[in-house]
Amino acid sequence: MVSSTHWLASQSAMAVLEDGGNAYDAAVAGAFVLHVVEPHLNGPAGEVPILLAPAGGEVRVLCGQGVAPAGATVAHYRGLGLDLVPGTGPLAAAVPGAFDAWMLLLRDHGTKSLADVLKFAVGYAEHGHAPVENVGATVETVRELFEKEWTSSAEVYLPGGTAPRPGELLRNPALAATWKRLLAEVAGAGDREAQIEAAREVWRTGFVAEALVRQAGRPTMDTSGEHHTGTLTAADLAGWSATYEAPATYDWNGWTVCKAGPWSQGPVLLQQLALLPPEMPPYGSADYVHLLVEGCKLAMADREAWYGDAAEVPLAELLSAEYNAARRGLVGDTASHELRPGSPGGRTPRLSAHARVVIPFEPGSAALGVGEPTVAKHPASPVPGEPEGPLVRGDGSTRGDTCHLDVVDRWGNMVAATPSGGWLQSNPVVPELGFPLGTRLQMTWLEEGLPNTLTPGRRPRTTLTPSLALRDGAPVMAFGTPGGDQQDQWQLHFFLAVALRSSVRGGLDLQGAIDAPNWHNDSFPGSFYPRGMRPGSVTLEARTDPGVTAELGRRGHHVTVGPPWSEGRLCAVARDPRTGILSAAANPRGMQGYAVGR
Repeated sequence: MVSSTHWLASQSAMAVLEDGGNAYDAAVAGAFVLHVVEPHLNGPAGEVPILLAPAGGEVRVLCGQGVAPAGATVAHYRGLGLDLVPGTGPLAAAVPGAFDAWMLLLRDHGTKSLADVLKFAVGYAEHGHAPVENVGATVETVRELFEKEWTSSAEVYLPGGTAPRPGELLRNPALAATWKRLLAEVAGAGDREAQIEAAREVWRTGFVAEALVRQAGRPTMDTSGEHHTGTLTAADLAGWSATYEAPATYDWNGWTVCKAGPWSQGPVLLQQLALLPPEMPPYGSADYVHLLVEGCKLAMADREAWYGDAAEVPLAELLSAEYNAARRGLVGDTASHELRPGSPGGRTPRLSAHARVVIPFEPGSAALGVGEPTVAKHPASPVPGEPEGPLVRGDGSTRGDTCHLDVVDRWGNMVAATPSGGWLQSNPVVPELGFPLGTRLQMTWLEEGLPNTLTPGRRPRTTLTPSLALRDGAPVMAFGTPGGDQQDQWQLHFFLAVALRSSVRGGLDLQGAIDAPNWHNDSFPGSFYPRGMRPGSVTLEARTDPGVTAELGRRGHHVTVGPPWSEGRLCAVARDPRTGILSAAANPRGMQGYAVGR
């Protein structure tokens, strides 16, 4: 079974499974197709956290989040007159992490050759694919920027001055040439593993690395309104590799939920589970939504005060029964409009001064997607925290976002991955390669002494947060979603919908849980430039029971009603360990998520 955010990625992964490959072979093939068909949502120079559960083995996290380059210091950015890392351009680029993570997954857990898994991406890049509407819509929002500044991007995404259109093939010859050259250079390296290792070296020290470093050194217009060069060097690329680590876990009602550690926002889902009372309100009721929204605010406040790779994170205390019993008492009958981090172990929380920038709520302002990556944008954008005045030379507003991919195979191997970064609207296309650098450093603070302070050699705290759930120690479900700060909000509702209502049709009703009306709140500092927040906000789908919507308003929530199918973009696969029966489901919102199996 495969579920992903794009049908071509799901079908490509399924083709690998049908050819005898395992879940990890399939995931790598699907991931590289996502780079081609969702270039506004991810790219090879972005990042990816991967959770894997080998059949009969231990769950592991494969970290494909690159670190800040050696030259990316607070002093350097402050010396440029910045108080935030720009949301676009090479100053925001961490060491690219996605490619190496996928190579490690293929080397250590796959069975197929690099050529076997890359052929689908090469084919779609070389011969074309019919783009989804949002590719062209995204390009149109940055047309002026591409035409005047990021001309290498215009060559790929505005050929002849025309943005990609559904029904007309979109090609990326430079990207196809990059992978074909890579495959040619490693073909004589030896066996399967040797070729993969050679590909890693080409990326880190060969022609790919050389082109990435050249691009980082090119003065580039970014969201500061100025031209800047980046800090990425050849030494940064050569010295980094993806790594394995143990997951963060929490046991709840017979389930064990596994997440990446607090260098991601993953433990936010665990904290939200830890905050739940022994007796839950009726599913979908106003009491239920209020409880989850208020618990999310507490967990997100802790994320802001404690999570990051630049300091030790007191995760054991944050998940302890004593800590959460006290925090649970903070949830009252009305909406909180305060940012209330806790003091685990008696420690004093520290927040960035910028983390208290409050955006007044304006009825009808919607601001859907506040917690999603913000990139090259127009000054009239409704996104909270947006500074006034021109940011870049571009029209309209657009956001980057993310993809997701889940696979389970006939042997019970399971993988969940959330690729992101390296969006076409985040940095100029590297002309020699056909894809841009990422911008994940925008999630760090330019203030010393914080867990998420910009620090050379340390990972920026990412919002990317795939999930694996176990029952009695056996992997049962892999799931996740795009959506920036919203990911662990949407995933909590999905997981509880499955866990609390899993008797539907005799098993896990994945599709019903994905389809259920969802919501999010923005009552905490956003992770993306320009880092604003909307205290007391909650955005509900229009399909939500009107009585629930009205009651939340009476409780002091600033309610925005969004379109009926607008909240959540989940993917999921599952395996019943008792029967071996597999299942999968995909998000109908946006009409491009796709689940497939046989």
